[in-house]
Amino acid sequence: MKTKWGISGSVLKWFAVITMVIDHFGASVLETYMMNVWGRSPLGNLFSDHWNELLRVDRILRYIGRPAFPIFCFLLVEGFLHTRDVKKYAMRLGIFALISEIPFDLAVRGKFFDWQYQNVYITLLLGLLTIWALKTQKDVWYLRLVIAAAGCALGELVHCDYGAMGVALIVVLYLMRESRFQQCITGAICTYWELPAPLAFIPIWFYNGERGRQPKWFFYWFYPVHLLIYGVIGSWILPGILL
Repeated sequence: MKTKWGISGSVLKWFAVITMVIDHFGASVLETYMMNVWGRSPLGNLFSDHWNELLRVDRILRYIGRPAFPIFCFLLVEGFLHTRDVKKYAMRLGIFALISEIPFDLAVRGKFFDWQYQNVYITLLLGLLTIWALKTQKDVWYLRLVIAAAGCALGELVHCDYGAMGVALIVVLYLMRESRFQQCITGAICTYWELPAPLAFIPIWFYNGERGRQPKWFFYWFYPVHLLIYGVIGSWILPGILL
């Protein structure tokens, strides 16, 4: 659905990336390291007097970042609807899911490997595979229901970021693709549990259907690279400065 006014997919993606970076700084440097890993070490004495301030700053950063994921889910659906090769699209997501796992674990879990929680590329890949399967069963409603339920269950089973709720959001945005109004309303309802994530559907409402200019590989690489930087800051640079 294209309009002559509004914002492009590129603008939406930059907005999501910027808010994601802010969110992950709180989740990684503040939460994982300053408040947990190093907070339980002798460095914890340096943070104890400022604990409430850290919590307050962290909460603000996490709130700012909440709209990022719904926007990425919306853009994934748009990408699926317009891609010439879904297989290659899924393959790219799968490759970067593997590339991102160590940076994700280092940044968010404080260790090199942690199979108990997987990065958001896994969520997006499962969502893509689910709506791809839904497309093949246009007229069999009970099979579509089984496919959607299976995708959500798998998201929960593999413990990917946002789990079943993340996959469900992608499914809902796909099913409501014929109406931007319905997408925004149902999407906001699906994300009400993580305020202020529903605010993502304000810029989504103004999406004009145009892809806009986008660096081909930049956005794929940005996710693992910025997580790796945060992991390095938390693991080595931060304690080196404070000790």
